[in-house]
Amino acid sequence: MSATMVTSPTSAPTIRARPTGFIHDVSTIAGRALRAVPREPEAVIPPVVIAVFFFVVNLATFGQLTEGSIEGFDYTAFQMPTAILLGVTGVSRAPSLVLDVQNGYLDRLLMTPMRRIAILLGHFVADMAVAMGLAIPILILGFVLGAGFETGVLGVVVFLVMAAMWSLAFAGFGYAVALKTGNPAAVQSVFLLFFPFLFLTTSYVPRSELSGWLDTVAALNPVTYLLEGLRSLTTEGWSIDLVWGLLAIVAVGALSMSMCMAALKGRVNAA
Repeated sequence: MSATMVTSPTSAPTIRARPTGFIHDVSTIAGRALRAVPREPEAVIPPVVIAVFFFVVNLATFGQLTEGSIEGFDYTAFQMPTAILLGVTGVSRAPSLVLDVQNGYLDRLLMTPMRRIAILLGHFVADMAVAMGLAIPILILGFVLGAGFETGVLGVVVFLVMAAMWSLAFAGFGYAVALKTGNPAAVQSVFLLFFPFLFLTTSYVPRSELSGWLDTVAALNPVTYLLEGLRSLTTEGWSIDLVWGLLAIVAVGALSMSMCMAALKGRVNAA
């Protein structure tokens, strides 16, 4: 957003805001969100620590048991996607957006010519950048522990992009709650929704080892297909599982973004 100055012989100069380009609006919001990340290490460091902790503990707990019962099974490569999802899910700038709602900054922003959708897209761009940054150290740990990628360097890139896309798809729920309620506690609790989805899936053992009601629930859980898609990049190569993983992200993202856009519309109308 920029401004022009209008003057007349009989009046004081008047500053009027005029709209700028869409890309400029998005980059402005994204830049502001990214600059705030180093000032809030508590928002990005704990997820990585938790992911690394569970990664190492799960390998020590289930590694020998699983590899001993399934010939040629690489449990490190199997667990790495689970650790990645723990590290990137629920990490977003939604709590900061709540503060913008509470201190009136968002209302002032809505009074400018800035495009409303750019406010969310700017935060989304920042979230994807942060998610990819958080996934990299977990990925490096996986390499150190012996995991590899059957799909090569391109597979690593696709892996990181899918992790970031999933992080964004889940973050939509947080933004929807932030815009609807303006309540920080409500936004923080959204991450708790993820834990049932993660545990009621193939997070610890392959699908072939599940039985009964857990196998049924895992078959209906989109996170199952996301995990299998990510694992296909590390253990199988390019396969149809990757497509199913992408479709799982799209399905969850369609729901969360619909809620997010509806909440933004309600916030704009109330402003």
